[in-house]
Amino acid sequence: MIRLLVQTAVFLATAALGLVVTAAALPGFRFSWSGFTIVVVVFAVAQNLAAAMARPLARKHAPALVAGVGLVSSFVALLVASAFTGLTVDGVVTWVLATLIIWLVTSVAAWMLPKLTRRNDGRA
Repeated sequence: MIRLLVQTAVFLATAALGLVVTAAALPGFRFSWSGFTIVVVVFAVAQNLAAAMARPLARKHAPALVAGVGLVSSFVALLVASAFTGLTVDGVVTWVLATLIIWLVTSVAAWMLPKLTRRNDGRA
């Protein structure tokens, strides 16, 4: 149960970080701070579901494209979040760059956060 809570917290934190970094980097990417929590939750859930659906298909039909699942799930999550929340993405270039930035930030953060939160108990 604790592991699930930690995984959920890491997933939400990486989504939040990705959205904040993207909003800071791209002027055409905006959301209201009052609805930030909703944007993060919708984005995180959509990204998780999209990845869960795309990963088995990629493994079965195109194993070389498994790495692209993160990009696809980030794009789908942006579409869903922009449709149901106050997230605004202006222009094709902003959509492409937002997908790349969020994918990069969430990937690096998802890799780093568990390492930072792990207790140092002397094991290698």
